[in-house]
Amino acid sequence: MASKAGKKFFAYPKNLKKNDLEKIGRVTIIDDPSINKIHKIIHKYDVVFTNPNKSKVFIGKTIIDKAIKLKVICTASTGTNHIDLSYARKKKIKIISLKKEKKIIDKISSTAEHAFALTLTSLRNIITGFESVLQEKWDYTKFIGRQMNFLTVGIVGYGRLGKKYANYCKVFNSKIIFYDPYKKSISKKIKKINNLNKLLSISDIISIHVHLNKNTHHMFNKHNLLKLKKNVIIVNTSRGELFNEQDLTDFLKKNRKVKFATDVLENEIFGTTNNKLIKYAATHKDQIIITPHIGGMTIEAQEIAYNHSLKKLALLLKKLK
Repeated sequence: MASKAGKKFFAYPKNLKKNDLEKIGRVTIIDDPSINKIHKIIHKYDVVFTNPNKSKVFIGKTIIDKAIKLKVICTASTGTNHIDLSYARKKKIKIISLKKEKKIIDKISSTAEHAFALTLTSLRNIITGFESVLQEKWDYTKFIGRQMNFLTVGIVGYGRLGKKYANYCKVFNSKIIFYDPYKKSISKKIKKINNLNKLLSISDIISIHVHLNKNTHHMFNKHNLLKLKKNVIIVNTSRGELFNEQDLTDFLKKNRKVKFATDVLENEIFGTTNNKLIKYAATHKDQIIITPHIGGMTIEAQEIAYNHSLKKLALLLKKLK
């Protein structure tokens, strides 16, 4: 590793404070670069600092092979599906993320808050109601919603974010159940359901808080979507790849009373042009809400994530001298 003055950083979250990185090296910040742009310049850099919410570029074999000086990839996120981890490690590139930083990420509630916001927005028809008002209409009969204290909320994945989401639902006096094969039931008021299909069949609202891996990829598909209630609300703030989007789109077309609110899309890292779900949503705003992966995009969450990532990066670079 080069001396402090020689370290070069390539970062592509625009809201990253350049001064913080410049304390440990020379910095180039490019907001949302194209893969062609990265290919042309990546050979100059010792470190890449990124965030999957900001970048549409997958750091895979083609980029890593051109990054002849690269020693570290630092991502200010818990998710790492925007990096080819196995290939990076094969090339002896260190990976820094927030995945196991429990004390730090416990301070971040933004994604769970966003999931709850999507829940209420869907439940009360807020988007279509607002659009109707803009069209100079004032007809509440088209936008009658439901109360959470009469509904059963099923949470898939009862980790940090699942528990935070459950706490919000508690305030609204919902009946809460959860499915998570790795968690035990710890409360008489929140019941564990041992079978995913059963949870899907009895929940009025389903909120998903699951890590993406080979076991959870397409865990929601044409087979178990059929188990859902006819007027269920599904909220996904985890990863788009948890759903087979073709199966989901087909299911929504056939079940118009089902609502789907998501902050993530399948393969969004490679772009969203011609995405089936977006195309369907354009003409079915009463049924689908899609936000552009903004669950973690709060001022507070970003500051916590970036500051801690920079601290970890500085410590690692000292060791690599």
